[in-house]
Amino acid sequence: MSSPPVSPTLRKNITGDIWGGFASMLVALPSSIAYGVAVYTLLGPEYVAHGVRTGIVGAIVLGVIATALGGAPRLISSPCAPAGAVLASLAGGLLADSAAPVSPEHIVALLLLLAVLSGGLQMLYGLIGGGKLIKYIPYPVVSGYLSAVGVLIFLSQLPKFFGVAAANVLAPSHWQIPALIVGAVTIAGVLLGPKLTRAVPATILGLIAGMLAYFATAWFRPELLQLEHNKLIIGPLGGGGSGVFAGITQVWPALAGLHAADLRLLVMPALTLSVLLSIDTLKTCVVVDSLTRSRHDSNRTLLGQGAGNLASACVGGMPGAGMMGATLVSVESGGNSRRAGMIEGASVLLAALLLGNWIAWVPVASLAGILLVVAVRMVDWGSFRLLRQKSTMLDFAVIATVVIVAVSTNLMAASGAGVGLAMLLFIREQIHGSVIRRKLAGNRISSTQHRLPEEQTVLEQHGAQTVVCELQGSLFFGTTDQLRTELEPDLRQCRWLILDLRRVQSMDYTAAHLFEQFEHTLAERGGGLIFSRLPARRDLQEYFAQVGVLKNQADPRKFATLDDALMWVEDRILAEQMPARAKDDAPPLGLADFDLLREFETDQTLAPFAPVVVERSYAAGEMIVRCGDTGQELFLVRRGVVRVMLPLKDGSHHNLASFGRGSFFGEMSFLTGAVRSAEAVATTATDLFIIDRKRFDAISHAHPLVGLKVFARIARTLSVRLRHTDTELRTFYDA
Repeated sequence: MSSPPVSPTLRKNITGDIWGGFASMLVALPSSIAYGVAVYTLLGPEYVAHGVRTGIVGAIVLGVIATALGGAPRLISSPCAPAGAVLASLAGGLLADSAAPVSPEHIVALLLLLAVLSGGLQMLYGLIGGGKLIKYIPYPVVSGYLSAVGVLIFLSQLPKFFGVAAANVLAPSHWQIPALIVGAVTIAGVLLGPKLTRAVPATILGLIAGMLAYFATAWFRPELLQLEHNKLIIGPLGGGGSGVFAGITQVWPALAGLHAADLRLLVMPALTLSVLLSIDTLKTCVVVDSLTRSRHDSNRTLLGQGAGNLASACVGGMPGAGMMGATLVSVESGGNSRRAGMIEGASVLLAALLLGNWIAWVPVASLAGILLVVAVRMVDWGSFRLLRQKSTMLDFAVIATVVIVAVSTNLMAASGAGVGLAMLLFIREQIHGSVIRRKLAGNRISSTQHRLPEEQTVLEQHGAQTVVCELQGSLFFGTTDQLRTELEPDLRQCRWLILDLRRVQSMDYTAAHLFEQFEHTLAERGGGLIFSRLPARRDLQEYFAQVGVLKNQADPRKFATLDDALMWVEDRILAEQMPARAKDDAPPLGLADFDLLREFETDQTLAPFAPVVVERSYAAGEMIVRCGDTGQELFLVRRGVVRVMLPLKDGSHHNLASFGRGSFFGEMSFLTGAVRSAEAVATTATDLFIIDRKRFDAISHAHPLVGLKVFARIARTLSVRLRHTDTELRTFYDA
């Protein structure tokens, strides 16, 4: 049977991964060798070949293992500058210690163990979730880091582009014309190649054009065809075929000579190296995500990176990280999956074993030209638009600061500066954005408890005594002054301040002290501070209690819902303004006491109406009506409070209304005959009059005036309730 045909998309992806892996190998291989040589050349000329081997082996193992196991498919890992810096620092320090001289063989073993410890720590970071911390880096910092890396790559490649030492970049008389020609042709190939064909990545076209330009120039400059001591090309890889792996296993016997003191010596360098490599890797992932609109798994990336470094150390290779330059070259060349990284590692192996002579002829200026194009594209040129608006100038300042610090010091310092400025951005946003989401006077909002008309009138007259304020965001030293300023006019006249904290995300001691001041101010007028809907997060609730915001967990001024808080304040106002108002122990109302049946005694209609009424009592918490019931009763509250709730799918309830002494409920089913759409529960011990619709209809036929008066008063009550609801809805949207 013939195998199914490969889809064009898959074929294109595989081709892109091959080109991406090969192109990134051309960047990773020479740099890996350079880092290895930079570390081990400190031990003496005889260790230069060992440095070459560690760099090549590190590039091979990291390219395969870290990519296969990591959480960033496009990431290319290889030996890097932070690894070279830490290893060289340790080696140099040990060599310079005249008090306790260390042999080069012992230093090699220490460097190997350092790489092992670093890889293990990186895996530990991934297991405990340390990779998530990188997600909290703000975009201006990422943009600045991206631009800074672009600037640094650009500056670092200019000497190679001109074929001179870094000190002579600004001296045109020292520029190497062949290098300049090769670099310029390479850039032209990268930029113009896509206009000719898209079958081959632009970076590969540029590299081919650069190599052709180099050999064309060599036609006129025969000395360029010399492989040895030719600074314009990569040159011999060192070790050739089997020599690359010679002596790899010979470093392990040296570990037998290590002691506990050596392990203690490596603790801090291992921590430093593991953190630097982790941050370097994860920031490369963030940059790649920004360019490709993808997302990486930070913790899995650290696990894969640690496993790669551990495996590299086990076979004598250098540790490393996700390389910005190699990764970007791979992406630019079409690399889009793990295959690219694994092909990069395999390409390093093949280059070391088979293609050493060919790779040796790759012009350094050609690689520099490719990276110069990548660097220019990495800079976030669109960030300059932030200078047009005053409100975004601080964002630009963050980006510019990261770039300046990166160029003047290093990327680690730049990241720290960027995060510090990002904190200022956060504080600025919190200060500019109000922490008050909504503020209403008590005469514009009320609880869901239906009051008698005279009670509602009193609450509207004295509603200004109450202010309801819904807070949001973070309550900290940067926003407390704003909160005080916005509430100051209200605090001069109100007695009760209800703070709804459901949307509060954090709070510090400054905000807690401000709440204490509010309480003292309100207490002078016989009022106080009331909290509703405390944040669901337990850590915030505990902090509220610890700093004294909730001095007593049983304090009646802490309510689970805003409705409960409003109801409590309304009861306080009514108790003050209507002293004769019924107490909890007052006797139940009679039929004639209800507004619904007002004047029934005077026109002799109460007596014939009484037989349709049934008395019933309920204990606190007892269900009166269930959702879906088919009853058509009308309920009159003689004593107590009844709460009507709408059951939700998640098992919770939404409070629709509360009915107290003198009110009635159940009128919708009483009028329409439909099943109950909500539940009614006795909040306190409750006595009810219950009017059955069938009995009511029978009395209405015999005494039409009874039906007329009851329906008219139900209609009037419903219209008042709807009008009140309209007012609150308008207030809700206007606030």
